[in-house]
Amino acid sequence: MTLQVLRDDRGVLTLRLKAPDKRNAIDEDTMLALVAAIDGAATDDDVRVIVIEGAGDHFCGGADIIARNVRSDRKPRPGSIQRRLPVQAHRLIPLICSVQVPVVCKVQGWAAGIGFQIALAADFTVAVDDARFWEPFTERGFTPDSGATWLLPRRVGEVRARELLLLGRALSGTEAAEWGAIHRAVPGDQLQRAADEIVERLANGPTVALGLTKWLLGVGAGSEFEAQLANEAFALELSSRSEDFREGIAAFREKRAPRFEGR
Repeated sequence: MTLQVLRDDRGVLTLRLKAPDKRNAIDEDTMLALVAAIDGAATDDDVRVIVIEGAGDHFCGGADIIARNVRSDRKPRPGSIQRRLPVQAHRLIPLICSVQVPVVCKVQGWAAGIGFQIALAADFTVAVDDARFWEPFTERGFTPDSGATWLLPRRVGEVRARELLLLGRALSGTEAAEWGAIHRAVPGDQLQRAADEIVERLANGPTVALGLTKWLLGVGAGSEFEAQLANEAFALELSSRSEDFREGIAAFREKRAPRFEGR
């Protein structure tokens, strides 16, 4: 298996792509394993943060097209792409966007194709300043998938999305941060520390409130104002029933830092 799943006592679930000889390109088995791991985290009360990272020098070079094409010597039935995507790449990216657990992505080297989309979908992506973000689709003669045409215009604007998707421009980590595609770019020797600072903050935060806030941001993009106000009232009702809410109020009264347990 080219996905390593780790969990520590802070409630941090780390999903590490492990195919460094292929720039951590994602094959079908790895795609399904990622979906299963994030699906499981959605209902696991002990998971407070998800980290997605790549082993070796690169984050993810995209989908492993070669592995897909050599699995069988038989030509696939017509419509195989249309049947496969909804349960693979087109399941993974919406999961990252919607799971009520914060997702942190660490990028070094290449983040191409679905690797770029994972970085776009994460709540926080920290990259090395010389990382490379690239949409290779038109250079390979086919159209974008995994949410590229939805995510990019919303993250970087329509004009820049055209440059990335139609002209195939690659962005450095520094440029990706400047364009608003990712959270932050740092020198290579600072990547681990910069990501850990975010992970630690989230792992010690009010997990219920964080998850509901992420949900509000997600549904808010397509909601009318009055509907979003109703969503906020619903989320506030739920978060105010959490143990962390009571701890936050007690900490405020006692003039101390809160100690959230994620409940």
